[in-house]
Amino acid sequence: MDEHRFFTERAVALAEEGIASGGGPFGALITKDGKIIAEAWNRVVLSHDPTAHAEIRAIRMAAESLSSHDLSGCTIYASCEPCPMCLGAIYWSGIRSVFYSCTRIDAEDAGFSDNLIYRELMLDPAARQSSFVRIAVTGAEEVFRKWKADETKTKY
Repeated sequence: MDEHRFFTERAVALAEEGIASGGGPFGALITKDGKIIAEAWNRVVLSHDPTAHAEIRAIRMAAESLSSHDLSGCTIYASCEPCPMCLGAIYWSGIRSVFYSCTRIDAEDAGFSDNLIYRELMLDPAARQSSFVRIAVTGAEEVFRKWKADETKTKY
């Protein structure tokens, strides 16, 4: 059996473990050099944390395991196509290989729709359903000037 299929099947098994433990029906794992370095399932309800998606949890575990915010060279396997939040985290982490089984259409059929978020992302902040109000604070840009000038920073 090919490696990608094996790890994707493991992500689906993690989703099943999540359901059995009272969590949501999503699982994810991260590999580096063909070895699993993090596994997780959805714990949104169990942990009272709306960000406790399987992919987010796996990214946090992998970063801790590698002592690095940079997960380039890693691969993530998920039981389902990642939602917009998880997709953003995948890109921020540096992961460039994503394998998944179910689609966002399958997730929507099970009651997990990301359509609102996808639509909202395309809108100007003032036109979104949630209120987004910019308050320009004098000197706020100074934080970015300091960051830009700091030669000791760790870029990410």
